[in-house]
Amino acid sequence: MKLISDRETQGRAARFLVVGGASFAVQVAVMKMASDVVGLGANGAFTVSFGCSTLTHYLLNRFWALPSARVDTGRQAKEYLGTAVISWVINLAVFRLCLDGLGLGKVWATAAAVPPSTVVVFLLLNYRVFRAGAGGGGRRS
Repeated sequence: MKLISDRETQGRAARFLVVGGASFAVQVAVMKMASDVVGLGANGAFTVSFGCSTLTHYLLNRFWALPSARVDTGRQAKEYLGTAVISWVINLAVFRLCLDGLGLGKVWATAAAVPPSTVVVFLLLNYRVFRAGAGGGGRRS
């Protein structure tokens, strides 16, 4: 696939996967704490853990994995939030399918929910939200 054949994109993809692993670790830890310690139900624990994971994901991507020259940071943050909503919808649907339909536990269902959205999220973040080489084309918000 030509989109990921250049070295810069490959490096960005590798860093993106590291960020994904770190964000997943945060999500699993918060999921276990929210459900086992705090006592939230499956949807509540999933949503809280997804929020913590998303914040980790944003910060690590914005400042390390997918550095961007965009100066319209307000718009960029809104685009990231839109991407996060798309990711949440995909993740929650797969989580519920694995939890209810396949009978997996919460942690395994959470793990199974991550891969389906990874490609979509990488493409949106790499080529739109945190695009490389985006000069000063946007205004600062």
